[in-house]
Amino acid sequence: MNILESLQIAIDGIISNKLRAVLTMLGIIIGVAAVIVMLGIGRGAQASIEAQIQSNGTNLLYVRPGSTQQGGVRQAQGSAQTLTYADAQALAEPGAAPAVAAVAPEYNAFGQVVYQGINANSRVTGVTPEYLSVRLLSLASGDFIDASQVTGRSTVAVLGANVAKTLFQDADPIGQSIRINNISFRVIGVLAAKGGTGFGSLDDQVMVPITTAQLRLAGGGQFRGSNNISVINVQIVDASQNDAAIQQVSQILRERHRITGDDDFSVTSQQDIIQTAANTTGIFTLFLGAIAGISLLVGGIGIMNIMLVSVTERTREIGLRKAVGARRRDVLTQFLVEAMVLSVLGGLIGVALAFGVARLVGGAQFGTFSINPVIGLDSVLMATLFSVAVGLFFGAYPANRAASLNPIEALRYE
Repeated sequence: MNILESLQIAIDGIISNKLRAVLTMLGIIIGVAAVIVMLGIGRGAQASIEAQIQSNGTNLLYVRPGSTQQGGVRQAQGSAQTLTYADAQALAEPGAAPAVAAVAPEYNAFGQVVYQGINANSRVTGVTPEYLSVRLLSLASGDFIDASQVTGRSTVAVLGANVAKTLFQDADPIGQSIRINNISFRVIGVLAAKGGTGFGSLDDQVMVPITTAQLRLAGGGQFRGSNNISVINVQIVDASQNDAAIQQVSQILRERHRITGDDDFSVTSQQDIIQTAANTTGIFTLFLGAIAGISLLVGGIGIMNIMLVSVTERTREIGLRKAVGARRRDVLTQFLVEAMVLSVLGGLIGVALAFGVARLVGGAQFGTFSINPVIGLDSVLMATLFSVAVGLFFGAYPANRAASLNPIEALRYE
């Protein structure tokens, strides 16, 4: 008996016992579909996080105060006020750092924003005109903060999309007066929606001139009128100059701060953040795939159980085959092929089911999280090959048991 004959017998057996075959394959079908979908969801989450990070600006460095040694204790990022507006201006000087394209300092505070009895607790960010281009922002209406308003410490504000919606509903905010921590500000612009949630979302922030924020909105232990800033956003010329930009920025700040030991600032690249996010979501994706893979093992056990039942039911048939000349390897091949056919068919159906589920749940919203599975060819091949391996592994014992039957005792079996 050759492989083709064994394959034909296996297919005939599946056709003649459709319900049993479907129930046998069910574990493999669910397992393959679960592995592919879970890996797809994990990769979709990773792609979404990377896109969100990239949407805040490309080729960025974030310079934050902190990382100082004080009293033998190393401080965390942002725990010390060591960066000033003058530091940002030094980095932006033409020719000072050739790898730097633009510099946008920011000063962060929190405040209660009020308009005609409607109020919202919001993050208030002091910015310069460069912030709009460095962070890839666009205006839905009005104007952004200009250099004269920074120099003049003007009380003007640009609202994030969510803040504008909360305070003004469908009314036009341009030219209206709002109060931030009981200080009156005139609205000059509204940002286009960027997406994201929480205080980290630009949609939930109010932007004012950085000098105004330093003078009027300082809080949380910071002195009003100080020159300190929260972070310097540095846009580099090209991603290939990332290391050069870090070195140039660090050198300028070390010279300005007269540092001879540990830096009193930290520089983080956007690529570092993306890599950290990718590592985290990668572990999450593997964890999801491993959990889903358990169902494949369960499906393999189901195949083994059904094949053992099949061996018992066909004991006389096996004895008859051996009596007319079938060799041990012929019987072994036949049952292995049957197990493989079941697992391969289950795997293929599972792949089709996975694409159907991914299409069905794609774009579904769970709170603020959107599911957008990204199914790759490698995950499809991995799940399919694993299902074949499971069928081969769990089909080996029943096949070997069938091949080891004594033909005389098998013919006597009732």
